[in-house]
Amino acid sequence: MDMNKKYTARTWPESPEKTTLEGKNKFLGFWLFLGGETVLFATLFATYLALKDKVPSNDHYLAADMFELPLVFIMTMLLLTSSLTSVYAMYHMKNHNYQKMQTWLLITVLLGLAFLCFEIYEFNHYVHEFHHTFTSSAFGSAFYTLVGFHGAHVVIGLGWFTLLLVRNAKRGLNLYNAPKFFVASLYWHFIDVVWVFIFTVVYLMGMVG
Repeated sequence: MDMNKKYTARTWPESPEKTTLEGKNKFLGFWLFLGGETVLFATLFATYLALKDKVPSNDHYLAADMFELPLVFIMTMLLLTSSLTSVYAMYHMKNHNYQKMQTWLLITVLLGLAFLCFEIYEFNHYVHEFHHTFTSSAFGSAFYTLVGFHGAHVVIGLGWFTLLLVRNAKRGLNLYNAPKFFVASLYWHFIDVVWVFIFTVVYLMGMVG
């Protein structure tokens, strides 16, 4: 099958991300990669749960003293909304509407950037208000490793989307780049799912002690 063939909405395959062998291989490779990522995050969560109460005796600041649920709730809504907008983007990809796909992916990127800005503000607040740093305690190390590692994944996801949009701005959709957009969207959903666990395990459990 010619991946550079010009398609219309009528001739576009129902599942363009899996039509070619290369697309299927990308899909399979992504799930193998995701398995390793899941194990890695599970290890970080276990480490955090083991160390979340480990602070020096002269340090009275624990999670319940620092965390601000309204701020974290806003961050959560931004990231979950960005997951929804990426779904819209893939819907338009499957219907061969490249312009609308670009629009929704751009909205996804903007929402992800807003999330990162709030996270940077959050970290800065903890450092200056509570002297909660990576080296201040075992709790600090575990917290910044887990949440910061997730933040790094958000940066990677945003860079991934941005590069795809820039490189394919004038190419349109074809069976070569459709799997790339689809896999990037799956990666973004994975990031969102991990944040739901962080919101529950780190913030909600931290607030109740």
